[in-house]
Amino acid sequence: MTRLSVIKKENEDLEKQVNKLNNFRMFQKTIRLVFAIIFLGSISTVNAQDQDNNTPEAGKKYVLANVDVTGKITYNQQTIVTFSGLEKGETITVPGDEISSAIKKLWKLGLFNDINFYVEKIQNDSIFLELNINELPKLNEVKFQGVKKGKVDDLIKDNDLKKDKVVNENLLTTTKNYIENKYKKDGYYNTKVTINTIPDSTENKVNMVVNVDRGKKVKIKNIVFEGNSEFTTPKLKRTLSNTKEKSIWNPMRIYKSSKFIKDKYNEDLVAVIDEYKENGYRDARITDETVTYDKKKNTVDIKIKLEEGKKYYFGDIRFLGNTVYNNQHLEQILGIKKGDVYNGKLLQERIADKSRPDGEDLTNEYQNNGYLFSNINAVEVKTANDTIDFEIRITEGPIAYFNKVTITGNDRTNDHVIYRELRTKPGQKWSKDNVIRSIRELGQLGFFDPEALKPDVKPNGADGTVDINYNVAEKGSSQVELQGGYGGGGFIGTLGLSFNNFSIRNLFNKEAYKPLPMGDGQKMALRLQGSSYFQTYSLSFTEPWLGGKKPVSFSTSLSHSKQYLYNYSTRDVTKEQSFTISAISVGMAKKLTVPDDYFILSQSVSFQYYNLHNYFNGLFTFGNGDSRNLTYTVALSRNSKGFNPIYPTYGSEFTLTGKFTLPYSLFNGVDYGNLGNLEENKLKNADGVYLDEDGNQILDSQGNPSTDYTQAAPDQAKVDQIRFKWLEYYKIKFKADWYTKVYEKLVLRTLGEFGFLGAYNQERGLVPFERFYLGGDGLANFSMDGREVIQLRGYPNQSLAPIIEEPGPKYGQQVGATVFNKFSLELRYPITLAQSASIYALTFAEAGASFDSFKNYTPFSLKRSAGVGLRVFMPAFGLLGIDFAHGFDAIPGQTQKSGWQTHFIIGQQF
Repeated sequence: MTRLSVIKKENEDLEKQVNKLNNFRMFQKTIRLVFAIIFLGSISTVNAQDQDNNTPEAGKKYVLANVDVTGKITYNQQTIVTFSGLEKGETITVPGDEISSAIKKLWKLGLFNDINFYVEKIQNDSIFLELNINELPKLNEVKFQGVKKGKVDDLIKDNDLKKDKVVNENLLTTTKNYIENKYKKDGYYNTKVTINTIPDSTENKVNMVVNVDRGKKVKIKNIVFEGNSEFTTPKLKRTLSNTKEKSIWNPMRIYKSSKFIKDKYNEDLVAVIDEYKENGYRDARITDETVTYDKKKNTVDIKIKLEEGKKYYFGDIRFLGNTVYNNQHLEQILGIKKGDVYNGKLLQERIADKSRPDGEDLTNEYQNNGYLFSNINAVEVKTANDTIDFEIRITEGPIAYFNKVTITGNDRTNDHVIYRELRTKPGQKWSKDNVIRSIRELGQLGFFDPEALKPDVKPNGADGTVDINYNVAEKGSSQVELQGGYGGGGFIGTLGLSFNNFSIRNLFNKEAYKPLPMGDGQKMALRLQGSSYFQTYSLSFTEPWLGGKKPVSFSTSLSHSKQYLYNYSTRDVTKEQSFTISAISVGMAKKLTVPDDYFILSQSVSFQYYNLHNYFNGLFTFGNGDSRNLTYTVALSRNSKGFNPIYPTYGSEFTLTGKFTLPYSLFNGVDYGNLGNLEENKLKNADGVYLDEDGNQILDSQGNPSTDYTQAAPDQAKVDQIRFKWLEYYKIKFKADWYTKVYEKLVLRTLGEFGFLGAYNQERGLVPFERFYLGGDGLANFSMDGREVIQLRGYPNQSLAPIIEEPGPKYGQQVGATVFNKFSLELRYPITLAQSASIYALTFAEAGASFDSFKNYTPFSLKRSAGVGLRVFMPAFGLLGIDFAHGFDAIPGQTQKSGWQTHFIIGQQF
């Protein structure tokens, strides 16, 4: 047998050579070396074996009779021959290009570590070859040592270390480098990774063992600046936002650690120069910087040498090439005047602020008015002493128009639901602001992952048009609420279903149930709650685009509640005594265009019917009778919050709401001031004898029952039955909510709320319904009086209600407030904003107070609290959260401060 060609590819040696390249010339030499090896491999190595007649003649052509594949292989022989490109019956030259090409093709597969061709025999003009190959081993399992269990899965995923992965030197090297660099980025500068492969005796597989020695975090001992005279060293150290000295006295250590991370350190060096440039020192530069590592102490010392240069000022700023806007308009947007301290960063932001897509800068001024192809550059034209003159050179270009506007990725949501929210229509002028606004509107729908909304913009310079595709990622928009537990003395069960992308037109279309008819953007919610002594049923429906052509929303809801008299001590239910509430409401809301198109005007009419049957619980003074509540509600709101409704990073929301009943006392003819003095509304016993407040008979001077009814106590049940036949009140509320990005994804939420419940007729007085209850988690627990529950963490639920201070049977009891205010600051940071679950942590400080009347209203006599919390939003279950809050003040009627309280949040607004 004659060996025709032998190639042994040594990946490790070649990779080490490539990794050591220092310049382009060395790279060229390496490439030549690789080609030389391939060329030599194609040359036949012929051993003289004349007696076997197996020695091919150099340069002679043969007919390939057969290729026999041998060695360590798991693939089918014919498959390997096919991969090589050789075909039985073809004419080949020995030695020649056909064998060389076959070897190259097999190497490119990356599946083998040894490839050899041999001549088995030669018969006349036919040649028989043997292809001897060895496959690279495959991965059986991988184990990590020195790594926490919770990190292993991520490392396996990031390095694609799945079973049956081909194990070659490249895989081992890239895995090692990735892990070392990952830990170095976290401050473990001395991380060492070793990888061992252990052959599996049963098959051509290996087990991989990855040993990770993180070592200790490298800390920064000293940071020294040299050459700085304009800025103090402490000021420059504060500029190094991610590079801090190791010191227990450093207040920044509360927020930033002192570990040394090279990438962050390099970013901070740029920040130092930016600090100088923002204050006029255009020529500032770092002349030298050294990082000295102390191996014994595992610390580094940093020395940074600066050359500050002189301070510069803005000189003349001229605009060239502008025909669409005059100089005065552009100067107003630029906001920089002659004589201002030079600030290169500010100048660039006023031309094009890359950190704010919707920023007020020159580029956006053109981009929002059709000039997609515009180009704006600031050029220094003259420097005299300390003054720099600039020219703002503008190439306006033609106006661009939207051509094709398409949508991809919507598997459930119908196209028309998305298109109606877009502000970019074919034929319209290009507007960057409209693109950003379209993304916000799609994110606010709640049907798509807001973090994945990224439009693909394709300008067509030839015809001045632009195509845009909105690629959306559907997420679960329906929610299920299923709860059960003991509360109020008995078991309470809750079932809630919320379909936020419903299609009512397909309700009777069997093919549309997947599992429910979805895709038309409508909302339907069903909620059932009950126990042994009460049941509540509610159904609501919302059509956001009534008629499908204009942004007019229609909503309606139905609800019914029934509660029986319940003895909390014996847990006995008396069904002969009941309290029933039935309600219906209809509402309309319209998006406005004035003052701007962030405003929404909404109106609704609702009706509640209350019926008491032998039910005495203190809510009313009468236990038999009914009451009605017919209201008109109007609200003006402006919502410009960011595109992600779960975690907005900018914008605000303001809402002013008014809720009104008819002023019945103006036209029903009832004298409410004298209502308790009427004879028919006085207390009497069964014999018709008048009684006093204690229920005793009123006697005249001779000791006989008195006929003077004016001395009798009012029968409050009768009085209240008349007073509350129709509820009469008005309610005003205001809420302001701001979101401000502090740093990257760190967001500050600022909130203020105010509410007031008033009466048209002071003689009739305020109703006991619709009042405000402050304190706790803000969740509306089961109640029958239409109360509004206001969140104020750090205090028990609804505990901050006013106390009745007037002498009487209800002295010392809490009653709902008629006026309240609340202020809140909340700092949020996201842990993940993935489609499957959005999680963010928060810390907060808030304060609020509630009062029984406006005359007692003191807005800054507040109950204060602070704490931390966590929120988790999952599409199928809504918002879940927990807060740990400390109340600094006492609740009404107590002297001890509230202290620590734990609040669980389920389904509350974001």
